[in-house]
Amino acid sequence: MEITGKIVQMLPEQSGSGRNGTWRKQEVILETAGQYPKKVCLAIWGDKIDQFAVKPNDELTASIEVESREYNGRWYTDVKVWKVARGNGGGSSAPAPADPYPAGETFSSDTDDLPF
Repeated sequence: MEITGKIVQMLPEQSGSGRNGTWRKQEVILETAGQYPKKVCLAIWGDKIDQFAVKPNDELTASIEVESREYNGRWYTDVKVWKVARGNGGGSSAPAPADPYPAGETFSSDTDDLPF
């Protein structure tokens, strides 16, 4: 899956040690564009923190995977980032669709070249 938006907040980096050794996690808040923007907390793990080097106000598309796990009868969900593509976030600078009837042309139903 992919999600596109702007980084609006970066939470403090977390680290610790577990059964597989030490770990690092950086959570960031991404806000989507559109009429009803949504904020999503994304988790970046390990060496990808340095590799992606995201900063506030970065506009990007993140390739994500959603994973849930159970602990003591409660479920916890992570939205993990595995790839980042920099860009404008698919905002308003996308090219406008071409006008199907350029200036001077009009729609005419005189020619019926439909295949059915």
